[in-house]
Amino acid sequence: MELFDYKLRDLHELLHKEEVSVTNLVEASYKRIEEVDEKIGAFLRLNKEAALEQAKELDDQLKKGEMDPADTLFGLPVGIKDNIITKGLKTTCASQLLDNFDPVYNATVVEKLAAAKAVTIGKLNMDEFAMGSSNENSSYKQVRNPWDLNRVPGGSSGGSAATVAAGEVPFSLGSDTGGSIRQPAAFCGVVGLKPTYGRVSRYGLVAFASSLDQIGPLTRSVEDNAYVMQHIAGHDERDSTSANVDVPDYLAALDGDVKGMKIGVPEEYLGHGIDEGVKQKVNEALKKLEELGAIVQKVSLPHSKYALATYYILASSEASANLSRFDGIRYGVRKEQDHLLETYKHTRSEGFGNEVKRRIMLGTFALSSGYYDAYYKKAQKVRTLIKQDFEDLFLNYDVIIGPTTPTTAFKFGENLDDPLTMYANDILTIPMNLAGVPAISVPCGLADGLPVGLQIIGKHFDEESVYRVAHAFEQATDHHKLKPEL
Repeated sequence: MELFDYKLRDLHELLHKEEVSVTNLVEASYKRIEEVDEKIGAFLRLNKEAALEQAKELDDQLKKGEMDPADTLFGLPVGIKDNIITKGLKTTCASQLLDNFDPVYNATVVEKLAAAKAVTIGKLNMDEFAMGSSNENSSYKQVRNPWDLNRVPGGSSGGSAATVAAGEVPFSLGSDTGGSIRQPAAFCGVVGLKPTYGRVSRYGLVAFASSLDQIGPLTRSVEDNAYVMQHIAGHDERDSTSANVDVPDYLAALDGDVKGMKIGVPEEYLGHGIDEGVKQKVNEALKKLEELGAIVQKVSLPHSKYALATYYILASSEASANLSRFDGIRYGVRKEQDHLLETYKHTRSEGFGNEVKRRIMLGTFALSSGYYDAYYKKAQKVRTLIKQDFEDLFLNYDVIIGPTTPTTAFKFGENLDDPLTMYANDILTIPMNLAGVPAISVPCGLADGLPVGLQIIGKHFDEESVYRVAHAFEQATDHHKLKPEL
């Protein structure tokens, strides 16, 4: 077995027994990156010198018996999405506008990983400013799907999903605004969680849409995902949207017992527009959960058909406001001109890519005088109805299940010139961001040789039930053991 075929718990045990060293793990990660990343394009920049230095320090602690058993991520390599701030390691959001941005502080999640003694391997490629569903919008290079190099890995956390699928690191962090963890997790055949909004601090996450963004882990297994969440979840006073609620023991929820749990399956999520191969695999997964003792019933989310339009009005409006700070004056690349307004104009025109410009213009329009009530205000009202749909269902059901994406990974260029079709790829993941509820994507088989994702959705701050169902399904199948051949 390759080192990263082991679960995080097993790697921790190997380190504890001193059968491998942290240096072994870090060197294995960089060796694998050297072997495959020219094909995949997951990493934008590496942290090799600092990572190897940290590995030596951690190995010294191992030899002295100073490894704390509670530090379950001790010495484990991690990749960080390039919109999560890392001190001393350039953070660009895959945009030319931030090509020279070298942060002077760490995001809270990076601090938490550092406290757990995880080793940052490098920064991961993404759609520019997290805007995209295919990772074709990076201003540096495309990320390719390890299952088929002619297909997209999904976006915007395509690098975060592809690097785990390709075995370059055992886990990574991504961000999810409308499906940007779950969609690439589904396309690349890995596990990706979008936690409840407020469960994980957003401090140090470069904002796209502040009321929707959430950081989460991508891993090879559900157990690994719970291990990482245990470390990154929790209240943060520096984030005004961080929820001051207790963090439960997620690993305790992985008992494999779903007997009597009630699962709702929205008719809208298996209807028109869903690929037949995807439907088949999701229905097989639901049968498996019934065999395990769960009660599966059809339900309805009547306002879900409005989610796509609602999301793109709200997300673009927030993006318009958030991205106004990128003007080349305080930080970032500046296109110096004779006049201040010309400097602003040239900096933003040359620094932002087409998709980012499109969303800024759409958001500015929706917020403008005369259109605010017709678009933005109405979208906020519909968002409330979508949230209410979930709350009504969760009065009677433990989780809601459906496909993560309507299709498997599509080919490069297939949807790039058709923004509306591209946006529709997020139609099954967007409602959870609007409602703020947790959702996980787990592999549920292959359709025409490509991974299919099963999406499990829970109540606010009930990641435990989500993990319980996901883990029970995973343990009853072998889908998570499938790997791409590079």
